[in-house]
Amino acid sequence: MRAKLSLFIGGALVLLLCSIIVSLSFGGANVPVSKVWSILLHHVPGISQLFDLRSPMEGVGDPDATIIMQVRLPRVVLAVLVGAALALAGAGFQGVLRNPLADPYTLGVATGSSVGAAFIILFGLQTWIGLWTVPAVSFATGLFTLFLVLRLAYYKGRMELETLILSGVVIQAFFGSMVSFMVSLSKSAVNEIVFWIMGSLSMRGWNYTLIVLPYVVVGAIVLISLSRELNLFSLGERQAMHLGVNVQRTKLIVLIVSTLMTAAAVSVSGVIGFVGLVVPHLVRLITGPDNRIVVPVSAIVGGIYVLWSDTIARMALNPKEIPLGVVTAFIGAPFFAYLLWKRKAKGGESRA
Repeated sequence: MRAKLSLFIGGALVLLLCSIIVSLSFGGANVPVSKVWSILLHHVPGISQLFDLRSPMEGVGDPDATIIMQVRLPRVVLAVLVGAALALAGAGFQGVLRNPLADPYTLGVATGSSVGAAFIILFGLQTWIGLWTVPAVSFATGLFTLFLVLRLAYYKGRMELETLILSGVVIQAFFGSMVSFMVSLSKSAVNEIVFWIMGSLSMRGWNYTLIVLPYVVVGAIVLISLSRELNLFSLGERQAMHLGVNVQRTKLIVLIVSTLMTAAAVSVSGVIGFVGLVVPHLVRLITGPDNRIVVPVSAIVGGIYVLWSDTIARMALNPKEIPLGVVTAFIGAPFFAYLLWKRKAKGGESRA
């Protein structure tokens, strides 16, 4: 298992590194891939001295280095973190709910986060506490949504999956109507609200990565440590309990951690769909159902997926930018439909 895990993680990391380099070279100012490598290596402590690397315009100030390090790299890193957060959350939800169609938005957290962001934008309070206003309020309303859903789902100390999903649907519908109501109230801010809801990483600096990074790191550690329990969940909750799994505790931890990662990602990028739905599903098709492999590989592949989607979003209609959520839906929806069709065809052949 370790050899298989190392193979898939190693391959995914190589693909991620190449994607980062290529994405950094795309933009209004075209920077050759070779120069991107040179700029990145020059900023790695010890590497530049070891190989005697110098910035192409050292002492004068290299405009390409400024573009790469201060404009593009923060956005690329944030795209990778947001993709990793949503993919990890998707793997967690699909594992604990035993449903490959579950995704990070199952519990309505994204819609709850949108309520906070729409409220702040509607009343012009984006600078209330500075740069962190919209992300902070969005994250807080996302957590409040989680609290409401879990409160509705718990009955006599237990949390049934059917009740949990139904609670998420109810809360999502209610908060969705609130967002629509606020959009209808606004005239001047309606475009800003809608653009935020459709998702974007535009004008995001290094500060935004600090919001998502701790949740991705902690979430990955927790879900990887519980990957064995998630494997046992596939046998059913009763069987998992007989095999020594504390079902209610594990379920609650996975749901809370996955939701926190979703809320953190949504708070900085807006609503980005299909990442948590498509990526873990695709990874399972390639690696198999073992969550000890699916969870870490999904994090890397999720970063790649959002990174390329964001690259397409900013380059397809350059200089105009397409909302990131639109691109992920354009790519994810047909691809997921193809996976479902293929799975259905395979099932029909096996019955024949």
